[in-house]
Amino acid sequence: MKPSKSRNQLIYRASHVVRSKQISSPLSKELQKKYTKKSVRVIEGDSIKIIRGEFKGVDGKIANISVKKSSLAIEGVKKEKTKGDKFDVYVHSSNVIVTSLNSDDKWRISKLEGKKPSSKKNETLNKETKVEKIKEKEDATLNKETKVEKIKEKEDEE
Repeated sequence: MKPSKSRNQLIYRASHVVRSKQISSPLSKELQKKYTKKSVRVIEGDSIKIIRGEFKGVDGKIANISVKKSSLAIEGVKKEKTKGDKFDVYVHSSNVIVTSLNSDDKWRISKLEGKKPSSKKNETLNKETKVEKIKEKEDATLNKETKVEKIKEKEDEE
């Protein structure tokens, strides 16, 4: 198969899900040292700096992501039409550097740090269920003891 045909299948004829996964940008030097990764999949709320194109040097947050164009709309980066209307300018994800990450998604951050995010949830759930089971057993034994005591009291009264 020709290289151009392979490239077209990977980039231009990719499904929506595959294209969504391909939207990534390089990390800044500080973030590369912190997370030991060179690039990250971008999401809305990440702070970026444009490094190529007409708006080179502009900092901002990602306002919208276009999967079809593999591009990002950045807050504050707009162009003006001849009639005065303003519209968002989409910058390709490879033309920006991520300067800070949106830390709302704890799973994403733990994945970047190299930790297993799912194991933490299971451990905490296991601990909670173990504690609940112990309490249930204690309650069951207490109930049996109180029943035995009540029976003895009734026998004594008779």
